[in-house]
Amino acid sequence: MNVEERLYLKATDFLKTSRGFRRNRLDDIFTRRLYIVSEQDVLVENYLRKRPKMAFNPGALLENKTLTVFPRLIFEYYTYTSSIGLFKLNVEDLINGKAVLPVHTKIILWPKMLWEFKGCEDARVFKRNDSGLIMLYTGYGYLPENNKLNTVIVQAYGRFDEDYNCTMRNFFKIRTPDGGVFLPKVNKDSAFIDVKADEAIMLTRPLVKNLEICWSSRANIQEAVIYEEAMEPILPFEDWEWKVGWSTNTVKISSNEYLVGWHGILREDYSYRNGLALVDGEGRLLAISDYLLAPKGLNEEYGDRPLVIFGNGLVTYKEILIWVGGVSDYAIGCFTAELDKALESLKWIKRI
Repeated sequence: MNVEERLYLKATDFLKTSRGFRRNRLDDIFTRRLYIVSEQDVLVENYLRKRPKMAFNPGALLENKTLTVFPRLIFEYYTYTSSIGLFKLNVEDLINGKAVLPVHTKIILWPKMLWEFKGCEDARVFKRNDSGLIMLYTGYGYLPENNKLNTVIVQAYGRFDEDYNCTMRNFFKIRTPDGGVFLPKVNKDSAFIDVKADEAIMLTRPLVKNLEICWSSRANIQEAVIYEEAMEPILPFEDWEWKVGWSTNTVKISSNEYLVGWHGILREDYSYRNGLALVDGEGRLLAISDYLLAPKGLNEEYGDRPLVIFGNGLVTYKEILIWVGGVSDYAIGCFTAELDKALESLKWIKRI
């Protein structure tokens, strides 16, 4: 039995016993605070083309009162090649409806490697005082095999210095107990829970044969490997969904509790709907919500990919939870909810 077969068996056994905790129900608890529409509200300062056609699916990092947003930027329709930028907002201005547009943006990551030749997508950032900024992102590109180029979608990461220069980039493979490596055809939608030196506890979403569910794992960043023996499925899709994935970075809310967003894609209309989950420091699922954020109305439902609100940034400020997300692949939306109300929406599966 090879590694993909072992993971598939683990996933199918999990699906038999672990569904039914969620309902196909939406309780949209988030308030719409700001939309940033790419061609009118984003001004790029370090590139010849100043106005991207698309800016969406942003990561986010909050330090003091500064919210740094890491949007996915696209400048051409035909190849849809993505880069990742950054801009900064005052978080209180955002909450109070006083944010100033356009946002002045700098591109900090763009395709340089064959495995990201077709784009760098969907940033999620992690920062520790002693390790600088690490960005998880999706690399969309090619890898050679048997004298031809195969298309790949890989879980990539980049390290950045204090000036947001990318000093290292790579992508994760799955390492087997005997030292072999396996690269899924698709791996993305990951988030770090914690990083100590180069060892990380992370959430990830590989494609295992035809299954896309949410996993926890351990990884080594320097070696760019996820350990197969540490991979555990923890969040399944339900009968009314095609698949599920992690939507955001994690947010530490207690000594051993981390909040993270997730999404499910509905069979009935192919829409993305989002909820929250609580995991512990080892990636075990503690609690889960039903859907809490979904596109509604013309501005959110209609775009290059309709019916989508998608990650990638989740932060807390005082008693407010802020979700910074892409809107139907054409805009950025900033959504807020009371943190207590968000936590009350969770149904406990396992207590620490």
